[in-house]
Amino acid sequence: METLEQLLALFVAAVVLASLARRVGAPYPVFLALGGAAIALMPQAPTFALPPELALALFVAPVLVDAAYDMSLRDLRDNWAPIAGLVVAAVSLTTVAVAAVAHALVPELPWAAAIALGAIVAPPDAVAAGAVLRPMHPPHRIVNILEGESLLNDATALLVYRLAVGAVAAGEFTWGAVGPAFLLGVAGSLLAGALLGRAVIYVTDRIEHVPTAIILQFVFSFGVWIAAERLGLSAVLTMVCFAVTLKRTRRRPMPARMRIATNAVWSAVVFALNILAFIFIGLQVRPILGGLDRAELHLYLGVTGAVLATAIGVRLAWHMSFNTVLRWRHRRWGYHPPRPLMRPTVGTGLVISWAGMRGIVTLAAALALPAAFPQRDLILFAAFGVVLGTLVVQGLTLKPLLRALRLRDDDPVGRETGAARERAYQAGLASMADVQSPDADKVREKLRTLLVSPEADDDAAEDAADGAARQRALYRQALGAAREAIQAMRDEDEIGEDAFLQIEQDLDWREMAIGGAARAGRPAPAPRADALAGAGPGQPAPPA
Repeated sequence: METLEQLLALFVAAVVLASLARRVGAPYPVFLALGGAAIALMPQAPTFALPPELALALFVAPVLVDAAYDMSLRDLRDNWAPIAGLVVAAVSLTTVAVAAVAHALVPELPWAAAIALGAIVAPPDAVAAGAVLRPMHPPHRIVNILEGESLLNDATALLVYRLAVGAVAAGEFTWGAVGPAFLLGVAGSLLAGALLGRAVIYVTDRIEHVPTAIILQFVFSFGVWIAAERLGLSAVLTMVCFAVTLKRTRRRPMPARMRIATNAVWSAVVFALNILAFIFIGLQVRPILGGLDRAELHLYLGVTGAVLATAIGVRLAWHMSFNTVLRWRHRRWGYHPPRPLMRPTVGTGLVISWAGMRGIVTLAAALALPAAFPQRDLILFAAFGVVLGTLVVQGLTLKPLLRALRLRDDDPVGRETGAARERAYQAGLASMADVQSPDADKVREKLRTLLVSPEADDDAAEDAADGAARQRALYRQALGAAREAIQAMRDEDEIGEDAFLQIEQDLDWREMAIGGAARAGRPAPAPRADALAGAGPGQPAPPA
């Protein structure tokens, strides 16, 4: 019971820190990192054991599925060059540079272990960057590049990491030996992710009970990760392909009540996993600090500082060089994007270069090192130092940098959202073109109002609550037509995932308002506030 009390106390402390971060406008991972450092320095901190082999699956698998499910394939294609450069070149250069620096400072550190350290600290984390950038509404292109990079660079870094850890066990690390395994792992992961995604769709499309569906989502996510590991594939690439397959090939749309509940649960789980990762890394670092003498502490701090400077410097050098070449190319041959996109500038290059904060993937990879791994304590200490350093140094200065550069675009997401909303509700009106009745006229009036003011109260749902079954049927029919319209726009690349998700959420709440009114037999409350109040078993709870 004491262990449970300690864990709950740590969770409460982490929630308080995250709340303070929101109040001061800082990314919550910064405060979590500081909390993890405080745990490491506490002499009476509790002790929890986490088997290393569970760390990556527990902390990374759900985060990857959550991010990949909402990834915009169109935006990835539009920005493939800078994303590919960051995913392949920046991660590879960071891994090699960090390995060289660490091996030079600690000659007894085997090369394979040094490469593992480089792979651990190479991939940036989108959670921290998103927490800083999104409230400031930066250019959409910057957000797309950072989110696409953070999703795919985990695959590059963790594949090298797995090969390096295996090389430590085998006693050697040669690119000639691991190269074929690398290529085979990439190809096999893409195929396995797509096949497993289709198999899961076949099962989950037949489930309508919300709690059962959510539980199975987590079971399948962890199961796919475990299967990829057992087959020797890249678990990250497999998970990304698995999530994309789930989103793009589902035979029938997920019901609104299931999607609302699923989104709420997954958001909470990702937040909880970030909390746990910082707690466990702090608990791992605490005994390391306690066992170091002064000379060893200076060595650990020196290595950590050098690795931190290398990780930041390599990313800055690579992307600014790439940005310079890109701008020269556009001046020489012109800028011809497939759709209106912000032109790369020195300012966008600086923001992308400086937004390389490390986070949960780095922590999980460090925790996953086997107990007998060479210089494990040093690698754990350095990994946590890089996470803490990048979050504090870059995380707290990224917002002032963005303000100083005054980067703005023409709000492409808002423009696409407006076009999608108009197309959606026009499709809803068209679906009732042949229906002439007072009920249909009321629904048409409401739909026309929504074209002008999407935040208007949903009077159609209130009318439906009074027993107008025909209105409910017509309104559902119109919402169904609206869903088909925005789905077609996304499939044809007229809108991206951000605009699609905004309209989909709007339609979900309106559908839930009608459904809630029909079930409860009373007027439905406003859909964005408490449309789900009083939901029974199997219904999603009111959102926080």
